[in-house]
Amino acid sequence: MKIMYLTIEIITGFFLLFIIVKFVGKKIINQITPFTFIASIVLGELLGNALYDHQIGVFYIIYSMGLWAILLFVVEYLGQKYLSFRGIVEGKPSALIKNGIVDREELRKNRMNINQLQSLLRQSETFSIREVAFCYLEANGSISILKKTKYQKTTQEDFNMSVKPVYVPVTLIRDGEVLWDEVKDLGFDEDWLRAQLSSQKVSEYKTIFLAEWLEDDGLFVQTYQ
Repeated sequence: MKIMYLTIEIITGFFLLFIIVKFVGKKIINQITPFTFIASIVLGELLGNALYDHQIGVFYIIYSMGLWAILLFVVEYLGQKYLSFRGIVEGKPSALIKNGIVDREELRKNRMNINQLQSLLRQSETFSIREVAFCYLEANGSISILKKTKYQKTTQEDFNMSVKPVYVPVTLIRDGEVLWDEVKDLGFDEDWLRAQLSSQKVSEYKTIFLAEWLEDDGLFVQTYQ
């Protein structure tokens, strides 16, 4: 009998889950917002816990998942109808880079540091902050990037250009601290670094938020000011 009850519960839960996902929409699958991410986890937990709790019957599976589905529908409806409610549930994107400048206050508000920002940029095939005009952290944790004009993609064949070598940007100073291992790996020393900074009218390491070296484009420096 236990096998029979479990079979009925699994079939019931399967079709309920299919119907809920079908009607709630693709947002719950793509987890566009933190709310839909949590909602999808809870929905799975409701079904999983109900299936393996022998004291819970088919009625309670239908009731719990049905109630959760109704709540999801209500939230989706209110989000579509009222802009203020949508902002509370879905959140708003944060501009981490504006006009090529990293907004350290926005990083702090989103509990991010420069290392994490660089990692997200690299995952989006952007290996240097200097390439970015605007960068937004979306509600689901992904980033959207608008590159500066000269770094936007073009095909070399369109201009009959010869293929140039590709270099990886190297961070030399981060949060006022010099990464000496990186400097030495490039074959440079402190005198070279100070000369590079001096050419950009920067004298103190501690005033530098980020300094990045790119072989064919020189040193990119952003100070705290």
